[in-house]
Amino acid sequence: MIRHCVFARFRGDVPESERAAIHADLEALRKVIDGMDTVHFSANVSPEPFARGFGHGFTIDFRDAAARDAYLVHEAHQRAGARLVAALEGGTDGLMVFDLDLTKK
Repeated sequence: MIRHCVFARFRGDVPESERAAIHADLEALRKVIDGMDTVHFSANVSPEPFARGFGHGFTIDFRDAAARDAYLVHEAHQRAGARLVAALEGGTDGLMVFDLDLTKK
């Protein structure tokens, strides 16, 4: 299983309603991308001072790397990703992505 971790720095002028709509767009991808499983969204709640301005994040679990790769190039993901990037500080500078391979020990 691949856990796709995405951390975001939303611009201050992006309302909560737009953030929720972005999350809904990403959640809806589960219906069109085979092998895409659980999606979790949250504001950062860590008490540690290491967030570097990334105030929100989400994870998506994929059955395997092939499912994750299909998601990356899927046109619906491209649209949802563009909407997310447009809401971030500095566009892609306000984004960090890290994938974990949970099948490795």
